[in-house]
Amino acid sequence: MQHEHARHAPAPSPAGWPLAVQATLHCLTGCAIGEVLGMVIGTALGWGDVPTLVLAVVLAFFFGYALTLRGVLRAGVGLRAGVRVALAADTLSIAVMELVDNGVIACWPGAMDAGLDTALFWVVLAIALAVAFVVTVPVNKWMIGRGKGHAVVHQYHH
Repeated sequence: MQHEHARHAPAPSPAGWPLAVQATLHCLTGCAIGEVLGMVIGTALGWGDVPTLVLAVVLAFFFGYALTLRGVLRAGVGLRAGVRVALAADTLSIAVMELVDNGVIACWPGAMDAGLDTALFWVVLAIALAVAFVVTVPVNKWMIGRGKGHAVVHQYHH
């Protein structure tokens, strides 16, 4: 009896590393756009560290979701359903990426005080995004293996 019930359970999606890397690169793109834009806007407006970081994180989520939503809408999914797909696919991935990325920046000596015109700012940002990528790939692999995250979006790419 138990065996028959297990047969009807949804099969998890393939959890290959290539799909996890692809999903994380997608997430990284949105996060990087939001991070840089947030830092530029916050710096241009003379904001302090906390408001600038908050803006960068908000924009990272916005652009991460927007990139996913664009592809899902192009596949013919309606806006409301597309937003749900983007939220389900990207929230954990973006959250992990932002936590790690901003944690590296906050902990790096002098990084929070480095201006946009310094090599330190850009080098630390690049390192922080790279570390966030490495940490987030296994998270995406785990989610995809359970039919969550970008496994949901992947079905609209075919």
